[in-house]
Formats: sequence, structure tokens, C-alpha cells
Amino acid sequence: QVQLVESGGGLAQPGGSLRLSCAISGFIVPFTYYTVKWFRQAPGKERELVATIVGATDDTIYSDPVKGRFTITRDNPEKTVYLEMNSLKPEDTAVYYCYTATIWGQGTMVNVSS
Repeated sequence: QVQLVESGGGLAQPGGSLRLSCAISGFIVPFTYYTVKWFRQAPGKERELVATIVGATDDTIYSDPVKGRFTITRDNPEKTVYLEMNSLKPEDTAVYYCYTATIWGQGTMVNVSS
């Protein structure tokens, strides 16, 4: 069974950076073929899609609020997907979730505050 474990969340100041990691195991097909998404859910709000890296092509797609600030990448030998977050804003505060193959990770909290 596919399992996802996120890490890298924490406290950052506005304008700062964080890098989230999503380690994935239990593959049925080679890792490179998995489309992986990062979602986030802020307190009192619905979960929203933030970024996608497409399987096989590694094409990337970003939501408008994070475009130009966040970067999603994949490390195939490490079986890990990263979300590099720069120029952080208080409105980026949320629990960030990794998702693939109908499986969710447990989430990692990001708090952007001065």
C-alpha cells in the first residue's frame, strides 16, 4: 500500500522560506509515473490544491496564489517530492498535505508569522 510521510513544516517569518518533503513508499508502478499533489487547509477553510507534478512528464501546475513563489520537484532515487516555498505570506499558514494514488499524508503545519 502506498504511504506518504510529510515533513519540513514549522514557523517562518513573512518573506521567509521553507521546504516541505513528501516521502512516498509502497509503489505499485515506478515512482516516476505517480502524479503527486500538494494541498493545504487553513483554519476554517476548505482544503485547496496548491501544486501538482505530473507523472512521467514532470510537468508542474500551480494555483494562482502560489505561482512564482512555490516550486514542486521530484527526486526519483529518494522517492520524495518537495515543495519549496519562498516569499512566504501570513495567508500561506495552513496544514500542508501530500496526495497521490488516492492516498493522503498526515499533513505538516506551516505557520507564517512575525
